[in-house]
Amino acid sequence: MRISQTVRALACFGGILAYALFGGIGWLIALSAVCGVLTSQGLVAREVMLPQIFSTQQFQRVLAYSQLADQLGFVLGPMLAALLLGLWRWEWVVGVTGMLFLLADAALLLWHRTSGFRAAEPPPPPPGHWTLPLRIALRHVLVLPGLKKVVLLAAAENLVIGVTLATSAAMVTGLHAQSNHYYAGLQTAGAVATVLILLTIARAAWPARTLGLVAFVSICAGGVIAGASSAPWGYALGFLLIVGFDKMFNVYIRSARQQIIPPQDYGKTTGVVILLNNMTQPLAGLLVSVFSSRTQTGPLIVILSLTMGGIGAAVSIGAALVRRRKRALALGE
Repeated sequence: MRISQTVRALACFGGILAYALFGGIGWLIALSAVCGVLTSQGLVAREVMLPQIFSTQQFQRVLAYSQLADQLGFVLGPMLAALLLGLWRWEWVVGVTGMLFLLADAALLLWHRTSGFRAAEPPPPPPGHWTLPLRIALRHVLVLPGLKKVVLLAAAENLVIGVTLATSAAMVTGLHAQSNHYYAGLQTAGAVATVLILLTIARAAWPARTLGLVAFVSICAGGVIAGASSAPWGYALGFLLIVGFDKMFNVYIRSARQQIIPPQDYGKTTGVVILLNNMTQPLAGLLVSVFSSRTQTGPLIVILSLTMGGIGAAVSIGAALVRRRKRALALGE
């Protein structure tokens, strides 16, 4: 975690220095790419640390508060950047970002020294080829009961999330002929809905299965409503269902992963699972680029939403059949 934050700060300062020495917008793109990769690494590190730090707390509630902090950062970060860019050149804004990374690292170090928390020592790497950790993670995905189901459900949900993110601006300002202010208000409403749903999860002890079912059905229904509606309010309703319940579904997925994956392999397996989950988002973007006309975007959203529902139904039926078969074998013995 600390390495991720420190190197991101160094990337910001290095990008500014390289731009000052050599010029060219490529340095800004490069530091954005480096920070994006290290952010993913930091997310996986935090995912490994949370169960250890909050071992006495209900993990579902911990995840809800973690997602809430993420959501507030996603909303306030761009607002702060826009405010600073209105006052300063972008180099100064990137420098402030680097300072914030260093401040976050200092806060983490201070917490670590004052809290008395000691993270579990990672197991020594197994001897063998450098691809062995990757093979172990893939084997867990294929073999561990329930993990394939979690991966498939998350990948299906990301189809709808991907197509929504790729088409929301065009649908609102193009197909439904609404203003940019309307679109900004819709985005704000989505952020507010997400915060309210996460606060509800944090305050109420809902079973994980209920969380997953409610979120999955809501996102699927939201996609169908958003794609099929010919009125702006219909698209807005579908959009809010998709965006609002996305974080609830993430809480379900992350809590399910934490229960299934062995602690000693949690980091490497979580990284591979996140990679597999997110592969459907660029697929959705590719489909949007192929079917990019106004008359095709709505039906595409509906088709992908129904595909999500079909995958969810198939996974649920398959899991039920496996449980029934195991029960029958147990009774036979």
